[in-house]
Formats: sequence, structure tokens, C-alpha cells
Amino acid sequence: MSRGSPFVVVLTEEVRAVLVRRSGSYSASHGEVVRARIVLMAADGDRNIDIAAALGVHVDVVSRWRKRFCEEGLPGLGDRKRSGRPRVHDAEVVAGVKALACEPPSAHGEPLSRWSSADLAVKAVDEGFCESLSSSTVRRWLVGRPDQAVAVPVVDLPRDPDFATKAGRVLDLYERLWEGEPLGPDDYVISADEKSQLQALERRHPDLDCAPGRTRRVEFEYQRHGTLAYMGAYDVHHGRLIGTIAEKTGIVPFEELVTKVMTTEPYASARRVFWVVDNGSSHRGQPSIG
Repeated sequence: MSRGSPFVVVLTEEVRAVLVRRSGSYSASHGEVVRARIVLMAADGDRNIDIAAALGVHVDVVSRWRKRFCEEGLPGLGDRKRSGRPRVHDAEVVAGVKALACEPPSAHGEPLSRWSSADLAVKAVDEGFCESLSSSTVRRWLVGRPDQAVAVPVVDLPRDPDFATKAGRVLDLYERLWEGEPLGPDDYVISADEKSQLQALERRHPDLDCAPGRTRRVEFEYQRHGTLAYMGAYDVHHGRLIGTIAEKTGIVPFEELVTKVMTTEPYASARRVFWVVDNGSSHRGQPSIG
């Protein structure tokens, strides 16, 4: 019997077998192995202080996992859900920096041919976007890789006075937030666009498979079958792509894509499905609202 702890561990043969396998596993994480060994030793009657000494952990660690197992069983040995590090900069700051990167430095009185991540960080602070900002954070926002050097091309685009607000809503959706509240498990975010002028090509002759003494042969000549448009809807958080092919882009082909997505599970029975699209003619204006 366990001594010095009010939580007495009693194992069934089935649960003990699971813990024994887990305690000797080479593929499980170190934490899982240690937790399994704590419970096994506790079930053998070892004291918390002896278990801690044998496994090289603090006695509070042993107490915590013994208690969780007694209260919740095997599921109690899993990691708790964590909220993660709170976001330092809100979506409007991110959108403002990205908008700044799309404007030439001369538009802001800077004698530069193009922005660097360090220049953007300094300018963002100067313009009051935030109190402090590092160049590494700017690089991560712009290219998605904190360790990759960034050379931001100059793109002379008109700046919408409401750009930060509009882009902030999209960035929030990508972070699974809507109007300050987290999205639920039955909320989905779809990013949709189309690619026009795709050439439909066909080889003039079929390929020849490998044969003894001969490598695979591929016909180099092809014939054209005109151009097509691909309409794609990408589930941002689940990595699913649903697409359709049309002769050309337009509101009707886009509506066909929407219909295909919204009649497919899990979107057909979802609580909400958010669609993120650009300002293209295929999904702009009153005709695209249904």
C-alpha cells in the first residue's frame, strides 16, 4: 500500500499492461514514459519521495501525476490543453505593416529603393502602429519563415483607408477568431480564388512503359485543347482543397464552386462557413451574394 499519500493507485491487468508498454516505449515522448513509470511504481507501493529519487524528478511532479491518475485514470496522464502565448500585436498592426511593405519607401519620405525588414520595423513604430517591433517579427509576418532573409519588392498599390480593418478581419479568421471570439469546432474558413488561362494539353501519343533494355519513353509533342479556368476553395485550417473546372471565370462558375462546397460535408451541416475572396469580378458585388 502507498505510504504518505492519500491517493492509492490500484491497477487492473489491462491498465497495467498499457502502462508497462508505455514505460518501455522508444517512440513515446519522455514525459509519457516518466508518467507511466510513476504510476507503476506508485501501484507497487513506493512512496512519492522514493519514486522521485529513482526517476530523477521533483516530488511534486510525482504527486501531481499520481493524483491525476487516481482521479481520471489513463486519460489523466495526457497533457492539458494550453491557450498558448498571447498575441503581442493585434491583427491591425500586422495588416498595417503588410500594407506599408506594399508601398514604395519614397511615399513615406524615406530615401530607400526598397524596404528591409529592419526599415519596416522602425517605420511602423515611427508611424504609431505599435510601441516596439523587431525585424524578425516583420520577416515572420511577410514570409512566414523567421530564419529566412527577406527582400521586400516594391509594389505601388493604392492604399485603402480601411485596409487595416478589412485585412484584420481576414487575419483574425485565419487565427480562428471572429469579432474577438474563438471559432467553434463546427465553424470553417474557406479561402477561394480562381486561376484562368490554363492550357489544356495532351500528349500526341501515349507513353511507353519500361521494357527489358529500355527505359520509359515519353512523347514530347503535344496538342492543344484550348484554355480552362480552375476554381479552388481551400479549407484554411484543415488543409482540404475542393475545386471545379470551367471554360472561363465568372459569377456562374464561382456559384458552382460554392454549391459544390456547401453541399459537401462537413460544410453542409456546419454552423458557419466563412468565405474569404478577393475583389475579383467573379465574386464581387450584389450578384455574388446569395
